[in-house]
Amino acid sequence: MSGESFDGTELTVVHLMRHGEVHNPEGVLYGRRPGFHLSDLGRRMADRVAEHLSGRDIRHVVASPLERAQETATPIAAAHGLDLATDGRLIEAANVFEGKQFGVGDGALRKPANWKYLTNPFKPSWGEPYVDQVVRMMAALGAARDAARGHEAVAVSHQLPIWVVRSYAERRRLWHDPRKRQCTLASLTSFTFKGDEIVSVGYSEPAIDLVPVRLRAGAKPVAGSVGA
Repeated sequence: MSGESFDGTELTVVHLMRHGEVHNPEGVLYGRRPGFHLSDLGRRMADRVAEHLSGRDIRHVVASPLERAQETATPIAAAHGLDLATDGRLIEAANVFEGKQFGVGDGALRKPANWKYLTNPFKPSWGEPYVDQVVRMMAALGAARDAARGHEAVAVSHQLPIWVVRSYAERRRLWHDPRKRQCTLASLTSFTFKGDEIVSVGYSEPAIDLVPVRLRAGAKPVAGSVGA
C-alpha cells in the first residue's frame, strides 16, 4: 500500500515485526539480557517472513540491537539487497524480573522482595513506563518512515513495545492483560502513513503455522515470554 494516495499524498508502510522464537531452555524472562539467540524454529520463522515480504517494496530494514531481533531481520534485509540498520529505540522494555523464571508455580511472585515491584500495573511499576515506550517507539517508527518515504520499511522489535505503540495509535489504554496482546512470534503489525500521519494499522501472521499453539496470540503466557 505504499506509493501515493488518490489525492497524491505520499503513502509509506512500516511493518513492525516481532522476532522469531528464542532458544531459552531455562525458561527465563530474558528481556534486554544479551546472549539470547533465535532457535532453529525461530530462524525458520525469520526465513518464512523474508519469503512472504520478498515481493514487497521494502527499501529499509532496521532492528533492535538485541541478537534475536538482528537475526530475525537479517534474511529480510538480504532478500532485498539492503544493509541492516540498528535502532536502539526498538529494544525490549526494561523489566526488573530479567533473568528470572516468571512462569506459574516457580516461586518468582511468592518472594516478598519482589512485591514492591507489583504495586502499580498501570505504569507499570516493574519496568519501563508504557508512556516512555510509546515515545521511543513512535520516534523509531518515524525514522523508519523517513528512510522509506513512498515505499515500505521493516522494523524488528519485541512484543510489549509493539503492542503498546499499536494501542497508542489505535487510541486504546496502554495498560492491558498480557494474555490478550495480538502480537504472535514473527507477526507483522503494519502502520500505513499518509505523509507523516498514521492512517491505518494492520496485522498479519505469515509464519503462524510454525508458531507452537501455546505461544500464539491469546494463549496463556509461558516462562520467558512476558514482554518478549
